[in-house]
Amino acid sequence: MDTRSGVERIADERRRQIEFEKHSADHDDEYNGDEGLAIAAACYASPVPIYELRDRGWSKEFRDPWPWSEEDDKRPEPDATISDDVRIRLLEKAGALIAAEIDRLLRKKTP
Repeated sequence: MDTRSGVERIADERRRQIEFEKHSADHDDEYNGDEGLAIAAACYASPVPIYELRDRGWSKEFRDPWPWSEEDDKRPEPDATISDDVRIRLLEKAGALIAAEIDRLLRKKTP
């Protein structure tokens, strides 16, 4: 049985993202608030699919706010029933992405 706390799980996932996915600080700094880390985290954290409304003046459309390519999207299908273990894994990813976004913003503040 895995007895790690939520904080430990998130830290482990962030380490994995850095070491295996090669998502270094330099990589994370390529994003701005509109295109990346926090949006992906929200998508992973939500227990149900979320959509954003695009108002184009003459039309409105709802779309998935996932900020990156389909190949980077590791979320379950929208109609899938997910176990608590899968839900925990999604929250680990979300938490690690939030940590990455906090670090990105802190680096941006530092001269």
